Amino acid sequence: MSDAVRTSGLLNIGQAAERSGVSARMLRHYEGLGLLNGVARTESGYRQYTEADIHSLRFIKRSRDLGFSMEEIAELLGLWQNRRRASSSVKRIAARHLGELEQRIAGLQEMQRTLSKLVHCCHGDARPDCPILEDLAGDRPASS
Repeated sequence: MSDAVRTSGLLNIGQAAERSGVSARMLRHYEGLGLLNGVARTESGYRQYTEADIHSLRFIKRSRDLGFSMEEIAELLGLWQNRRRASSSVKRIAARHLGELEQRIAGLQEMQRTLSKLVHCCHGDARPDCPILEDLAGDRPASS
């Protein structure tokens, strides 16, 4: 029996990548990390993906889009697949991630304020003195 006959209802890696929105390289990576378990193979060794695999890949992609780490995604994926999970476990992971995002945003906003002040202080003309370079060199405090 040929691979084509045995694979009806299953998707090859290119089809799975297209359907899930995840590149073939990342599909292999996720499988290597153990996020996709039990991916079927043909006798020739080609991967075969089910609809459940595609759904998991979309879950992983959405989690990545929200900035979750691979460790967090593995934990969330396990919780998603466990119908007896406690939503408090999911909320704990999401709340921790939200706190990390808020800290990063605060840091970015501080960088923005500092750089905005420096750009405002720089004359941007033919003069050689430049408060931006002075600040980067540590010669001038950013708050002045």
